[in-house]
Amino acid sequence: MTQKEALDLLKLGHNVFLTGPAGSGKTYLLNQYIEYLHEHGVGVAVTASTGIAATHIGGQTIHSWSGMGVRDTLADDELEKVIKNDRIKRNLKKTKVLIIDEVSMLHAHQLDMIERITRHAIDFTKPFGGLQVILCGDFFQLPPVSRGGFGGNDKTFAYECDAWEEGEFQICYLEEQFRQNEDSLLDILNAIRSGEANENVKIPLRARYRKEPEGPVRPTRLYVRNKNVDTINQSELDKLEGREEVYYMETHGFSTLVEVLQRNCMASEELHLKIGAEVMFVKNSVTGMYVNGTRAVVEGFDEDEKLPIVRTFDGRRIVVIPEEWHLEENGSVRATIKQIPLRLAWAITVHKSQGMTLDAAEVDLSDAFEPGMGYVALSRVRTLSGLKLMGLNDMALSVHPKILLHDEKFRNWSTSAGKILATLSDSKKEKVHLEILLVRFGGVKEGGQIIEKKTMQEKIKKKPTIEITADLIPKVTSIESLADKRGLTVGTVLNHLEKLQGMKKLPDISHLKPSKKIFDSIVKEFEKSKDGKLTIIFKNLNEKYSFETLRLVRLCKNNDTK
Repeated sequence: MTQKEALDLLKLGHNVFLTGPAGSGKTYLLNQYIEYLHEHGVGVAVTASTGIAATHIGGQTIHSWSGMGVRDTLADDELEKVIKNDRIKRNLKKTKVLIIDEVSMLHAHQLDMIERITRHAIDFTKPFGGLQVILCGDFFQLPPVSRGGFGGNDKTFAYECDAWEEGEFQICYLEEQFRQNEDSLLDILNAIRSGEANENVKIPLRARYRKEPEGPVRPTRLYVRNKNVDTINQSELDKLEGREEVYYMETHGFSTLVEVLQRNCMASEELHLKIGAEVMFVKNSVTGMYVNGTRAVVEGFDEDEKLPIVRTFDGRRIVVIPEEWHLEENGSVRATIKQIPLRLAWAITVHKSQGMTLDAAEVDLSDAFEPGMGYVALSRVRTLSGLKLMGLNDMALSVHPKILLHDEKFRNWSTSAGKILATLSDSKKEKVHLEILLVRFGGVKEGGQIIEKKTMQEKIKKKPTIEITADLIPKVTSIESLADKRGLTVGTVLNHLEKLQGMKKLPDISHLKPSKKIFDSIVKEFEKSKDGKLTIIFKNLNEKYSFETLRLVRLCKNNDTK
């Protein structure tokens, strides 16, 4: 199924399982649908099965959102407490669409509990209480973590539960490939997915045994066990001479949610750096300057703020400023952590690498102990030439037998859904999409009939985009998080703020200011400048701050004096 077909199916209001191999664009498609829902005023809860995955998509864990927590069972009296909880009631009241990412790591009994909570709290007669539920993930990746760790034997996958059957999930199996293209690595990954990772597959992998990746990027080392990663990173840091800078994580919000972020975010509570340290960015930059997985080397520290200055492996020089990770509830940020978005990256675990895309990786799978570990590790790199293989065992190329059997069914069901979708004309699909927006997601009927298409379009007329930005300003703590929530670049969001200021409709943005030291130094240059041209101020400040930072300071300065 193509991304366009899958998006059409999502808009039809069905419960959907969105799946496909690494690089097929699952997250991109999810973000498209989330943006579509936001544009039309539809309440959407963005959640994930783990804290790591939740921070990647700017959401929260499904355990927190639903109120099920870490329970394995939900007695009747516990269910009553959950659905009477004010926070959970607010969550459910405003939600029409529930998204759960990385569903492969969700146990069957957990999805059953989510279905039970939503059904009892919203509408007992309908699966999931009538919410549209979108499950996203790839069951070939890491499976649910049992009480005994990854190696436990009590795994029951989400698709095996009653809630999956009652939810009548349509399958969108994305077939397009946007990462590896024609590289032979794609053939290897497909062979693992089909359970045919035989000697023929091992031949091209052996050709990468201890062979350095092509290109200038130094490989990230992937190991399956934490102790190996920690030992390597500390050992490499200790070898470096010179002063050591330490950066401490800032935290704000509810302590329990802060702890979730701290446990699962790849940023360190204490980040120790020296010149020469190999690092990796652990967050996507909203400006596109770097992405989660970009490798670099520390080449110095800023004299004023002591911020790390890094040189990426493709030659770009970046002064790294702190970034924020947050968890939301009811449209408001409830917990935030702030830290330099780097971690030591001579080595990381395969588990922590899930969701990343790396140009080069040194992978040791000699002690892989869980089906799917090899698939996750190998699918992190873009091409086979970016792989340096240090070791391999038979477990590394295995997939869980239950997943192998069920994958063919997923593919067949997806094909059937695509055929049914093809019978609908574009005009028919558009009409149903509008019906779903208005009727199922809070629309109206007139005289018992769906109102005419023209009237429907008028009723769902988009709110001006700059007003959407203005409404979000009080709910965020930084310009980056505002851009992240809008799904726009920082530059575009600044355009919105400048237009709002010109219209004299810009809300208070004092809480979006950079640090006082940065703000004061930039304001001083604005005050000295005759015409306030950013290019001149940029040069006067020795190109130390980005144009986005200069624009933000100008906005805050002018807003303070209005």
